[in-house]
Amino acid sequence: MAYFEGIEMTGGYGNGPNIINSCTVNVNRGEIVSILGPNGAGKSTAMKAMLGLLNLKSGSIKINGKDISNLSPQDRVKEGISFVPQNKNVFAGMTVEENLEMGAFLLNDEIKDIIEEIYELFPILKEKQNQLVGELSGGQRQQVALGRALMIKPTVLMLDEPTAGVSPIVMDELFDHIVKVKRNDVAILMVEQNAKQALSISDRGYVLVTGENRYAGTGNELLNDPRVRSSFLGG
Repeated sequence: MAYFEGIEMTGGYGNGPNIINSCTVNVNRGEIVSILGPNGAGKSTAMKAMLGLLNLKSGSIKINGKDISNLSPQDRVKEGISFVPQNKNVFAGMTVEENLEMGAFLLNDEIKDIIEEIYELFPILKEKQNQLVGELSGGQRQQVALGRALMIKPTVLMLDEPTAGVSPIVMDELFDHIVKVKRNDVAILMVEQNAKQALSISDRGYVLVTGENRYAGTGNELLNDPRVRSSFLGG
């Protein structure tokens, strides 16, 4: 049994057509799992279904063996799930430290120690702690978004296109940070367009096509699968 799993998920938005069909995705603590596939394959939808942002017609979501299929997104966050959306994932008019404090809204404890842990993980944020986030580079803003998501000390971190719109150098840096987060025994589920780079740091991956599981395997297996290479990795 995996730590966090979406099992046989089928559903879409509102009364529209199904976007995911009998889709199964799971991740264990201390593991990075990537969800890959062409545009419109249902990657982000699968992740949002696991967070409770759309109603499933069938299937279930479990964390640590507990069925959370009927919980609201807010209550799923209380179960230890953090989500970093692709867009609008920081408060641009607030400082770095204020953004981190906003991430701790569920905590009643003293948060200074947690903020210091985030600064250890992302040293540039300590350096810029009093700077407005809107003045930071794209890569630095993504580090703020990651740091804020980690303020509740989640057991599951869900990332939707974490490297969208950043340069290759910044992408490598962000992936290095994601690997560091994994070492803290966090289960990381990531939707990513940069498939080769994502698989290179992933323990496992899923390739979705039209909302269905098409391929699954370790990062290396998928990188070296000729069908996956020709269809999704550019040869």
